[in-house]
Amino acid sequence: MTISFTQRHFPTTRLRRLRYSAFLRELVAQAHLTTKDLIYPLFIIEGTQCTQPISAMPGIHRLSIDLLLKEAEELLSLGIPAIALFPVIEESKKTALAEEAYHPNGLIQRAVRELKKSIPELGIITDVALDPFTSHGQDGIIDQNGYVLNDTTTDILIKQALSHADAGADIVAPSDMMDGRIGAIRAALDSHQFINTAILAYSAKYASSFYAPFREAVGSAANLNKADKYQYQMDPRNAEEALHEIALDLQEGADMVMIKPGMPYLDILKEAKSFFKVPTFIYQVSGEYAMLKAAAERGWINEKACVIESLMAMKRAGADAILTYYAKEVATWFGKS
Repeated sequence: MTISFTQRHFPTTRLRRLRYSAFLRELVAQAHLTTKDLIYPLFIIEGTQCTQPISAMPGIHRLSIDLLLKEAEELLSLGIPAIALFPVIEESKKTALAEEAYHPNGLIQRAVRELKKSIPELGIITDVALDPFTSHGQDGIIDQNGYVLNDTTTDILIKQALSHADAGADIVAPSDMMDGRIGAIRAALDSHQFINTAILAYSAKYASSFYAPFREAVGSAANLNKADKYQYQMDPRNAEEALHEIALDLQEGADMVMIKPGMPYLDILKEAKSFFKVPTFIYQVSGEYAMLKAAAERGWINEKACVIESLMAMKRAGADAILTYYAKEVATWFGKS
Protein backbone atom coordinates (compact mmCIF):
# COMPACT_ATOMS: atom_id res chain seq x y z
CA MET A 1 0.00 0.00 0.00
CA THR A 2 1.28 3.45 -0.86
CA ILE A 3 1.43 5.85 2.09
CA SER A 4 0.83 9.46 1.17
CA PHE A 5 3.06 12.23 2.45
CA THR A 6 0.14 13.55 4.50
CA GLN A 7 -0.41 10.19 6.22
CA ARG A 8 3.27 9.77 7.04
CA HIS A 9 3.47 13.23 8.60
CA PHE A 10 0.13 13.34 10.43
CA PRO A 11 0.21 16.22 12.95
CA THR A 12 -0.55 15.20 16.52
CA THR A 13 -1.61 18.75 17.35
CA ARG A 14 -4.42 20.11 15.21
CA LEU A 15 -5.50 23.52 16.45
CA ARG A 16 -8.45 23.42 14.08
CA ARG A 17 -10.11 20.78 16.28
CA LEU A 18 -10.95 23.53 18.77
CA ARG A 19 -12.55 25.59 15.99
CA TYR A 20 -14.73 22.79 14.63
CA SER A 21 -17.84 23.37 16.75
CA ALA A 22 -19.51 26.56 17.93
CA PHE A 23 -19.65 25.33 21.54
CA LEU A 24 -15.91 24.57 21.49
CA ARG A 25 -15.13 28.01 20.13
CA GLU A 26 -17.15 29.50 22.98
CA LEU A 27 -15.40 27.36 25.60
CA VAL A 28 -11.88 28.28 24.52
CA ALA A 29 -12.47 31.94 23.64
CA GLN A 30 -9.75 34.07 25.23
CA ALA A 31 -11.49 37.45 25.18
CA HIS A 32 -15.10 38.26 25.95
CA LEU A 33 -17.22 41.33 25.21
CA THR A 34 -20.41 42.02 27.15
CA THR A 35 -22.72 44.98 27.58
CA LYS A 36 -21.12 45.55 31.00
CA ASP A 37 -17.88 46.49 29.23
CA LEU A 38 -19.48 49.46 27.46
CA ILE A 39 -19.80 53.15 28.32
CA TYR A 40 -22.03 55.34 26.17
CA PRO A 41 -20.93 58.94 25.46
CA LEU A 42 -23.81 61.43 25.26
CA PHE A 43 -24.00 65.05 24.12
CA ILE A 44 -26.34 67.40 25.98
CA ILE A 45 -27.83 70.77 25.09
CA GLU A 46 -30.05 73.38 26.69
CA GLY A 47 -33.81 73.40 26.19
CA THR A 48 -36.78 71.09 26.56
CA GLN A 49 -37.76 68.30 24.18
CA CYS A 50 -34.74 69.24 22.05
CA THR A 51 -32.85 66.79 19.89
CA GLN A 52 -30.27 67.70 17.24
CA PRO A 53 -28.76 65.17 14.84
CA ILE A 54 -24.99 65.26 14.39
CA SER A 55 -24.32 65.08 10.67
CA ALA A 56 -20.88 63.47 10.93
CA MET A 57 -22.12 60.84 13.39
CA PRO A 58 -25.24 59.20 11.94
CA GLY A 59 -27.60 57.98 14.64
CA ILE A 60 -26.11 60.19 17.37
CA HIS A 61 -28.00 63.24 18.64
CA ARG A 62 -27.53 66.10 21.05
CA LEU A 63 -30.23 65.84 23.73
CA SER A 64 -31.81 68.23 26.19
CA ILE A 65 -31.79 67.09 29.81
CA ASP A 66 -35.38 65.81 29.80
CA LEU A 67 -34.66 63.58 26.81
CA LEU A 68 -31.32 62.59 28.34
CA LEU A 69 -33.21 61.15 31.31
CA LYS A 70 -35.36 59.00 29.04
CA GLU A 71 -32.32 57.85 27.10
CA ALA A 72 -30.50 57.00 30.32
CA GLU A 73 -33.40 54.87 31.54
CA GLU A 74 -33.32 52.90 28.30
CA LEU A 75 -29.56 52.45 28.47
CA LEU A 76 -29.79 51.10 32.01
CA SER A 77 -32.53 48.68 30.93
CA LEU A 78 -30.20 47.43 28.19
CA GLY A 79 -27.52 46.67 30.78
CA ILE A 80 -25.14 49.54 30.03
CA PRO A 81 -23.56 50.43 33.39
CA ALA A 82 -22.34 53.99 32.77
CA ILE A 83 -22.54 57.02 30.51
CA ALA A 84 -20.07 59.81 29.76
CA LEU A 85 -21.48 63.33 29.39
CA PHE A 86 -20.25 66.05 27.04
CA PRO A 87 -21.91 69.50 27.01
CA VAL A 88 -22.72 71.65 24.01
CA ILE A 89 -22.46 75.21 25.29
CA GLU A 90 -24.15 78.24 23.78
CA GLU A 91 -21.73 80.64 22.11
CA SER A 92 -22.82 83.48 24.39
CA LYS A 93 -21.51 81.54 27.40
CA LYS A 94 -18.08 80.78 25.96
CA THR A 95 -15.29 83.00 27.26
CA ALA A 96 -11.51 83.23 27.28
CA LEU A 97 -11.45 82.04 30.91
CA ALA A 98 -14.17 79.36 30.60
CA GLU A 99 -16.11 80.52 33.66
CA GLU A 100 -19.15 78.47 32.61
CA ALA A 101 -17.16 75.26 33.11
CA TYR A 102 -17.56 75.43 36.88
CA HIS A 103 -20.87 77.29 37.19
CA PRO A 104 -22.88 75.47 39.90
CA ASN A 105 -25.99 75.60 37.71
CA GLY A 106 -24.23 74.90 34.44
CA LEU A 107 -25.56 72.45 31.88
CA ILE A 108 -23.44 69.50 33.03
CA GLN A 109 -24.02 70.19 36.70
CA ARG A 110 -27.80 70.27 36.24
CA ALA A 111 -27.75 67.15 34.08
CA VAL A 112 -25.78 65.20 36.67
CA ARG A 113 -28.11 66.24 39.49
CA GLU A 114 -31.19 65.23 37.50
CA LEU A 115 -29.67 61.89 36.50
CA LYS A 116 -28.65 61.06 40.06
CA LYS A 117 -32.09 62.00 41.34
CA SER A 118 -33.91 59.88 38.75
CA ILE A 119 -31.50 57.01 38.02
CA PRO A 120 -28.99 56.83 40.89
CA GLU A 121 -27.72 53.38 39.94
CA LEU A 122 -26.42 54.52 36.54
CA GLY A 123 -22.74 55.47 36.60
CA ILE A 124 -22.06 59.07 35.56
CA ILE A 125 -18.70 60.09 34.09
CA THR A 126 -18.08 63.77 33.40
CA ASP A 127 -15.51 65.32 31.11
CA VAL A 128 -13.10 67.69 32.83
CA ALA A 129 -11.73 69.94 30.10
CA LEU A 130 -12.34 73.48 28.96
CA ASP A 131 -12.70 73.21 25.19
CA PRO A 132 -16.54 73.30 25.17
CA PHE A 133 -16.38 76.49 27.26
CA THR A 134 -13.55 78.54 25.75
CA SER A 135 -14.13 81.11 23.05
CA HIS A 136 -11.00 79.84 21.26
CA GLY A 137 -11.76 76.09 21.43
CA GLN A 138 -8.60 75.07 23.26
CA ASP A 139 -8.67 72.76 26.30
CA GLY A 140 -7.14 75.43 28.51
CA ILE A 141 -6.48 79.11 29.05
CA ILE A 142 -4.22 80.69 26.45
CA ASP A 143 -1.76 83.59 26.54
CA GLN A 144 -1.40 86.32 23.91
CA ASN A 145 0.55 83.92 21.69
CA GLY A 146 -2.07 81.18 21.81
CA TYR A 147 -0.02 79.00 24.16
CA VAL A 148 -2.10 76.97 26.62
CA LEU A 149 -1.06 77.87 30.18
CA ASN A 150 -0.68 74.66 32.15
CA ASP A 151 -0.99 75.79 35.77
CA THR A 152 -3.58 78.48 35.14
CA THR A 153 -5.68 75.89 33.34
CA THR A 154 -5.23 73.40 36.17
CA ASP A 155 -6.64 75.88 38.68
CA ILE A 156 -9.84 76.09 36.63
CA LEU A 157 -9.97 72.31 36.10
CA ILE A 158 -9.97 71.90 39.87
CA LYS A 159 -13.03 74.15 40.15
CA GLN A 160 -14.71 72.27 37.32
CA ALA A 161 -14.04 68.84 38.87
CA LEU A 162 -15.30 70.01 42.26
CA SER A 163 -18.51 71.33 40.72
CA HIS A 164 -19.07 67.96 39.02
CA ALA A 165 -18.43 66.02 42.22
CA ASP A 166 -20.75 68.32 44.15
CA ALA A 167 -23.49 67.65 41.58
CA GLY A 168 -23.06 63.90 42.10
CA ALA A 169 -20.71 62.67 39.38
CA ASP A 170 -19.33 59.22 40.16
CA ILE A 171 -16.20 59.66 38.04
CA VAL A 172 -14.50 62.82 36.84
CA ALA A 173 -12.43 62.35 33.71
CA PRO A 174 -9.77 64.99 33.00
CA SER A 175 -9.19 64.86 29.25
CA ASP A 176 -7.16 68.06 28.90
CA MET A 177 -3.61 66.58 29.12
CA MET A 178 -2.24 69.32 31.40
CA ASP A 179 0.76 68.24 33.46
CA GLY A 180 0.06 67.65 37.16
CA ARG A 181 -3.70 68.10 36.99
CA ILE A 182 -4.53 64.63 38.35
CA GLY A 183 -2.67 65.22 41.61
CA ALA A 184 -4.18 68.67 41.98
CA ILE A 185 -7.71 67.43 41.35
CA ARG A 186 -7.28 64.45 43.70
CA ALA A 187 -6.06 66.70 46.49
CA ALA A 188 -8.96 69.09 45.98
CA LEU A 189 -11.55 66.31 45.91
CA ASP A 190 -10.18 64.78 49.10
CA SER A 191 -9.96 68.10 50.92
CA HIS A 192 -13.64 68.72 50.09
CA GLN A 193 -14.62 65.24 51.33
CA PHE A 194 -15.27 63.80 47.86
CA ILE A 195 -13.07 60.85 48.74
CA ASN A 196 -15.17 58.36 46.78
CA THR A 197 -15.28 60.37 43.57
CA ALA A 198 -13.03 58.42 41.22
CA ILE A 199 -10.69 59.88 38.61
CA LEU A 200 -10.50 58.44 35.10
CA ALA A 201 -7.39 60.05 33.68
CA TYR A 202 -7.09 60.53 29.95
CA SER A 203 -3.43 59.66 30.37
CA ALA A 204 -2.51 58.80 26.79
CA LYS A 205 -4.65 61.11 24.69
CA TYR A 206 -3.12 61.57 21.27
CA ALA A 207 -3.37 64.61 19.01
CA SER A 208 -5.44 62.61 16.58
CA SER A 209 -7.20 63.44 13.33
CA PHE A 210 -9.98 61.04 14.36
CA TYR A 211 -11.59 63.64 16.66
CA ALA A 212 -13.12 65.81 13.92
CA PRO A 213 -16.77 64.62 14.25
CA PHE A 214 -16.60 65.09 18.05
CA ARG A 215 -15.49 68.69 17.66
CA GLU A 216 -18.49 69.28 15.43
CA ALA A 217 -20.71 67.59 18.01
CA VAL A 218 -19.65 69.83 20.92
CA GLY A 219 -19.32 72.93 18.76
CA SER A 220 -15.64 73.59 19.37
CA ALA A 221 -14.45 73.11 15.78
CA ALA A 222 -15.43 76.60 14.63
CA ASN A 223 -13.87 78.20 17.71
CA LEU A 224 -10.64 76.26 17.23
CA ASN A 225 -10.57 77.40 13.60
CA LYS A 226 -7.20 76.39 12.10
CA ALA A 227 -5.40 75.99 15.42
CA ASP A 228 -4.34 72.57 16.71
CA LYS A 229 -3.68 70.83 20.03
CA TYR A 230 -0.22 69.41 19.38
CA GLN A 231 1.36 71.41 22.20
CA TYR A 232 -0.42 69.36 24.89
CA GLN A 233 -1.95 66.23 23.35
CA MET A 234 0.46 63.41 22.57
CA ASP A 235 2.43 62.98 19.35
CA PRO A 236 1.07 59.91 17.47
CA ARG A 237 4.66 58.85 16.81
CA ASN A 238 5.41 58.28 20.50
CA ALA A 239 4.73 55.07 22.42
CA GLU A 240 7.16 55.11 25.36
CA GLU A 241 5.99 58.59 26.30
CA ALA A 242 2.51 57.15 26.87
CA LEU A 243 3.85 54.86 29.59
CA HIS A 244 5.54 57.85 31.22
CA GLU A 245 2.27 59.81 31.15
CA ILE A 246 0.34 56.90 32.65
CA ALA A 247 2.93 56.36 35.38
CA LEU A 248 2.73 60.00 36.42
CA ASP A 249 -1.08 59.99 36.52
CA LEU A 250 -1.13 56.84 38.64
CA GLN A 251 1.41 58.34 41.04
CA GLU A 252 -0.81 61.41 41.33
CA GLY A 253 -3.87 59.36 42.27
CA ALA A 254 -5.68 58.28 39.09
CA ASP A 255 -8.02 55.35 39.72
CA MET A 256 -8.30 54.40 36.04
CA VAL A 257 -6.44 55.41 32.90
CA MET A 258 -7.63 56.03 29.37
CA ILE A 259 -6.09 55.42 25.97
CA LYS A 260 -7.55 57.57 23.18
CA PRO A 261 -8.27 56.97 20.28
CA GLY A 262 -9.00 53.25 20.10
CA MET A 263 -8.16 51.10 17.11
CA PRO A 264 -5.06 53.03 15.94
CA TYR A 265 -3.56 52.76 19.44
CA LEU A 266 -4.08 49.13 20.42
CA ASP A 267 -0.33 48.76 20.83
CA ILE A 268 -0.40 51.45 23.52
CA LEU A 269 -3.33 49.75 25.24
CA LYS A 270 -1.56 46.40 25.23
CA GLU A 271 1.67 47.86 26.63
CA ALA A 272 -0.13 49.89 29.29
CA LYS A 273 -2.27 47.02 30.53
CA SER A 274 0.63 44.57 30.57
CA PHE A 275 2.98 46.97 32.36
CA PHE A 276 0.75 48.67 34.93
CA LYS A 277 -2.03 46.09 35.43
CA VAL A 278 -4.53 48.75 36.48
CA PRO A 279 -8.06 49.43 35.22
CA THR A 280 -7.49 50.62 31.66
CA PHE A 281 -10.18 52.11 29.44
CA ILE A 282 -10.12 52.92 25.74
CA TYR A 283 -12.21 55.31 23.66
CA GLN A 284 -13.49 54.28 20.24
CA VAL A 285 -13.69 57.87 19.10
CA SER A 286 -16.03 59.74 16.80
CA GLY A 287 -13.91 59.30 13.68
CA GLU A 288 -13.78 55.54 14.17
CA TYR A 289 -17.56 55.47 14.60
CA ALA A 290 -18.10 57.68 11.55
CA MET A 291 -15.93 55.47 9.32
CA LEU A 292 -17.75 52.30 10.32
CA LYS A 293 -21.13 53.98 9.85
CA ALA A 294 -20.21 55.40 6.45
CA ALA A 295 -18.93 52.06 5.17
CA ALA A 296 -22.01 50.27 6.50
CA GLU A 297 -24.40 52.78 4.92
CA ARG A 298 -22.77 52.12 1.56
CA GLY A 299 -23.07 48.39 1.98
CA TRP A 300 -19.32 47.91 1.94
CA ILE A 301 -19.16 46.07 5.29
CA ASN A 302 -21.35 44.02 7.58
CA GLU A 303 -21.82 46.65 10.27
CA LYS A 304 -22.62 44.38 13.20
CA ALA A 305 -19.78 41.96 12.46
CA CYS A 306 -17.20 44.72 11.97
CA VAL A 307 -18.24 46.67 15.06
CA ILE A 308 -18.10 43.61 17.29
CA GLU A 309 -14.74 42.65 15.81
CA SER A 310 -13.33 46.13 16.43
CA LEU A 311 -14.52 46.14 20.04
CA MET A 312 -13.30 42.60 20.61
CA ALA A 313 -9.86 43.71 19.43
CA MET A 314 -9.86 46.28 22.22
CA LYS A 315 -10.86 43.70 24.80
CA ARG A 316 -8.20 41.33 23.48
CA ALA A 317 -5.59 44.07 23.83
CA GLY A 318 -6.52 44.54 27.48
CA ALA A 319 -9.36 47.06 27.74
CA ASP A 320 -11.42 46.78 30.91
CA ALA A 321 -14.06 49.13 29.52
CA ILE A 322 -14.73 50.80 26.19
CA LEU A 323 -16.29 54.18 25.51
CA THR A 324 -18.10 53.81 22.22
CA TYR A 325 -20.93 55.51 20.36
CA TYR A 326 -21.99 52.01 19.37
CA ALA A 327 -22.73 51.01 22.97
CA LYS A 328 -26.50 51.26 22.64
CA GLU A 329 -26.61 49.38 19.33
CA VAL A 330 -24.29 46.67 20.62
CA ALA A 331 -26.41 46.25 23.75
CA THR A 332 -29.48 45.91 21.54
CA TRP A 333 -27.73 43.33 19.36
CA PHE A 334 -26.67 41.33 22.40
CA GLY A 335 -30.21 41.50 23.78
CA LYS A 336 -31.59 39.97 20.58
CA SER A 337 -28.98 37.22 20.30
